[in-house]
Amino acid sequence: MRTTISALAIIALLASAGAAAAQQRGDWTLGFGIGSINPQSDTGVIAGANSTIDDDIRPTITFEYFIRDNLGIEVLAATPFEHTIALNGTDTATTNLLPPTVSLNYHFANDSRLTPYVGAGINYTAFLDVDTIGGGSIIELDDSIGLALQAGLDYAVSDRAAVRFNVRWMDIDADVHVDGVYQGTAEIDPMVYGISYVMRF
Repeated sequence: MRTTISALAIIALLASAGAAAAQQRGDWTLGFGIGSINPQSDTGVIAGANSTIDDDIRPTITFEYFIRDNLGIEVLAATPFEHTIALNGTDTATTNLLPPTVSLNYHFANDSRLTPYVGAGINYTAFLDVDTIGGGSIIELDDSIGLALQAGLDYAVSDRAAVRFNVRWMDIDADVHVDGVYQGTAEIDPMVYGISYVMRF
């Protein structure tokens, strides 16, 4: 969380030069890239054991519509991410998740090829399935709804295209049930790092 706030502050400072709008009301963009979900190192105590969840990288797609100059509503989607859950250092289960996110983004227009932006919105994380390694107990993870923050930087490669680098923080907390009994909450709260190619229409 502190890392994201710092990133937001740094990118806001980059937006010191004023100029014409890079994106105008009615424009929309489509971006294709990859994202890396990195859960925090300690995801809480589950069934009396310390839990951790590993990282994963998957393709992503974004769509953004500008409701006014430089201000857009963005939807993030991706193919399912796969993570391994470990309890006390022992791999216990795997899960697939989808983290669609809707954000309101402000892009800082300036005279350079670099356009920083910041955004805030809502993340919904759906856990599609949980498979217990080696069989045994049935583990379930409840879906999560939480805050999402992001900061990014677009590098224009043409009048209508840019390479985007961004970082997001997502508030993802999932209640865990083992054989139907609540056993704790996985506080995943990942940083999500992305790079993509964005086209403006």
